[in-house]
Amino acid sequence: MTDSAGQVAAPSPSTVRKVALAAMAGSAIEWYDFFIYLTAAALVFGPLYFPGGSEVAGVLASFSTAAVGFVARPIGGILFGHYGDRLGRKPTLVIALLLMGTATTLVGVLPTFATIGVAAPILLFVLRFLQGLAVGGQWGGAVLLATEYAPEGKRGFYGSFAQAGVPVGLVIGNTVFLALSALFGEAAFAAWAWRIPFLLSVILIAVALYIQLRLEDTPVFRQLEERQHEGEETESRSPVLEVITQHPKQILLAAGAFFVVNGGFYSLIAGMLDCGTRILGVSQNMMLAAVLISAVVEGIAIVAMSALSDRVGRQTVFMAGAVLLAIWSFPLFWLVNTGSFILIVIALCVAQFFQGMMYGPQAALFAEMFSARVRYSGASIGYQGASVFAGGLAPIIMVWLLDTTGTSLSVSFYLLAMCAITFFSVYLITETYEDEMTRDQSQEEAEEASTT
Repeated sequence: MTDSAGQVAAPSPSTVRKVALAAMAGSAIEWYDFFIYLTAAALVFGPLYFPGGSEVAGVLASFSTAAVGFVARPIGGILFGHYGDRLGRKPTLVIALLLMGTATTLVGVLPTFATIGVAAPILLFVLRFLQGLAVGGQWGGAVLLATEYAPEGKRGFYGSFAQAGVPVGLVIGNTVFLALSALFGEAAFAAWAWRIPFLLSVILIAVALYIQLRLEDTPVFRQLEERQHEGEETESRSPVLEVITQHPKQILLAAGAFFVVNGGFYSLIAGMLDCGTRILGVSQNMMLAAVLISAVVEGIAIVAMSALSDRVGRQTVFMAGAVLLAIWSFPLFWLVNTGSFILIVIALCVAQFFQGMMYGPQAALFAEMFSARVRYSGASIGYQGASVFAGGLAPIIMVWLLDTTGTSLSVSFYLLAMCAITFFSVYLITETYEDEMTRDQSQEEAEEASTT
């Protein structure tokens, strides 16, 4: 929609709210799909798809297929980033949602090793790879849909809706697993009921269709198209190559900023689930419930801390979260190792609150780091690049450290190291919360020159 002067009109408050909720819904179900795989990898995939080895070997093999999704994420970020900057945020996001919904549903009907032999883990590998591609493209689309629609001064708050989809998806996934386990019992759950959460992901297709049919592309992207049409700005032939060659510093800093946000999160939800059930002997349902409660706390922190970042800046909130999580890395395991449900909940809730202090403002921070012409590509590559070395390897490293050292202290130092990477990366990023999202290429080049 344009105004009388031919400019893209500012969206109404009701439209902004509708977009924010759609971004959160798509993000929540997309991440629900991604997370239920991790939960199943920790609880049931080992004996079903990787039988014959030791218990530790089965868990590691299961988590390794989960890690394939993280390897695929930067590929998805590159692929979808290119089309997101060329064709638009909305259609690219819709394709990512459809891909995730299809791949996850197929996991729900995949035969086990006992039925089709070695083809079972191979197909599981392929479907997890497709999940990773989809997440690699979805995050940038959902975040830009929310932040590029948001009014000035509220990008952190509205961007948090896309981010809050992560803990919401985790809560939904764990709730479904808990309900099914309680309803059918752990034996039936491990045998067949685990498939139900995967089959439910077909709902994501309906969300994708709603976004496609009911929402316009973002005002920022439509304004970019208008400038390109009028010759005021050239269209990038390859946004991915442009952002990699012209803005490598921003990409590396974005990846570093995301390091503990990603690695710490998967240590808390997947690695801790395995640690609690396999090593500490805590029941599956108790650990799932503890992770679920902590995810609710993270969701609250994401929204609250993102709103705070609109007032005091992204860096202040982000770096404070990194410092606090580094300090908490040690009490975290002291409490978990007691095996007490209450203390485990406290340990995870505090850690997830600190995670939310970083993950919430990240949506606006990453969107503000790049100009509109390469924003989808830059934000996606920075975000997904870190996921390979941080999130994808975190549960595997955690299992390996616990198994080889015999002490959780090694994992605490691992989290501390990731916090340090994130802290110094965010420290080196130029504060962005007062920048305009519609700045053009010439303005960005001027900003680059002033910081070099």
